[in-house]
Amino acid sequence: MDASVFEPFDYVALGHIHNAQHCSRESVRYCGTLLKYSFSEVNHIKSITVVELKEKGKNPQIHTVPVTPLHDMREIKGSYEELTFRKNYMNTPVNDYLHITLTDEQDVPDAMGRLRSIYPYLMLLDYDNARTRALGQVHDGAATEKQSPFDVFAEFYRRQNGTDLTEEQAAFLRSQMESVWEEEV
Repeated sequence: MDASVFEPFDYVALGHIHNAQHCSRESVRYCGTLLKYSFSEVNHIKSITVVELKEKGKNPQIHTVPVTPLHDMREIKGSYEELTFRKNYMNTPVNDYLHITLTDEQDVPDAMGRLRSIYPYLMLLDYDNARTRALGQVHDGAATEKQSPFDVFAEFYRRQNGTDLTEEQAAFLRSQMESVWEEEV
């Protein structure tokens, strides 16, 4: 509906869409939520809207009071080593609700559990590395049919991890494949 329907009113409270905002004029507004409920709201400043109504037809006094939550919602990014180095986290609010993005090229075993020993309210963990950036690449299935099983696995490993198999890994893979094929004969 058009905001002009609210013209006769001195103040209109429309609800609590995520972020405090007004519509057409300052006295037609959404108050916003008191807390952050999504990582998309990390940069929002939450507040309480205080309205002082006066005589009919007089502009109301409107101001906001910032809300400081017990646990803020934040996003941090870095390598596992950087984020667990005591000097780097010692004077930060480790009890905030966190979305952590690790930049390590190799997955960290039990990263979520290990990071929670420092950041107890860790809610979301992901990686930003060569592997995760490459996941959107499309692969030609017809080309795969012409490759050896070893080459298919080696390419899968490279796409998954953003790096080639080491010589030791390649030798191990070959030995395992050979033992499987020997059992089939």
